[in-house]
Amino acid sequence: MSDVVASRRAALVIATAGFSLLMPSHAQAQWWKHAPVDFEECADAAEKAATKAEKTAALADCNAKFAGRRKTGGGYSYYDFLQDRTFDIAGPNPTPEEQKKIDQSYTAYLANQRRSTVAAEAIAHQQQEQEVHEVALRTEIERVPVPVERPKVQQAVGADPRARPKGGNCAKSSFSCEWPRLSEGLSELKKLFSPTPSKPAKKG
Repeated sequence: MSDVVASRRAALVIATAGFSLLMPSHAQAQWWKHAPVDFEECADAAEKAATKAEKTAALADCNAKFAGRRKTGGGYSYYDFLQDRTFDIAGPNPTPEEQKKIDQSYTAYLANQRRSTVAAEAIAHQQQEQEVHEVALRTEIERVPVPVERPKVQQAVGADPRARPKGGNCAKSSFSCEWPRLSEGLSELKKLFSPTPSKPAKKG
């Protein structure tokens, strides 16, 4: 946490130094009649500067001296640009205790930013794996051959043996094929050996 706070305060010092560099050398002196109590009073005095350059330099000095801004209902607020957040403070500048809370909030802010980044990377990785899986699945489906439908004649033969076609498709040694011919031959033999019944003679 000490490294985070140190880097944070270094950024604030650099920002404040940037405003100070805008001030000409003659504006370094106390240009107000009495010391202002906050930024708003300081800015009101800066508006009375003789030239635009002096006004700009005076406003930069006000911004460097006072971090807080007046609130409508009383008290002050402090805007931390590193967190993009506003904090309520009692005076025109944060007290050491208030500054400590602001620094702790900044540490928590960085932790939340890291967690959000890690979560976003995890979601992106999961989506990428899902896309790869879907592509592999589609490729596998395309490789599977489509089954060919069996011919209707073969289906009929396999379903009912009695529906077998006549002719060359019937094996000679098959009993089911030979039985009709044997049955016809037996019927002819019975007719030959069975005498024809004689008609009875008519009585005169």
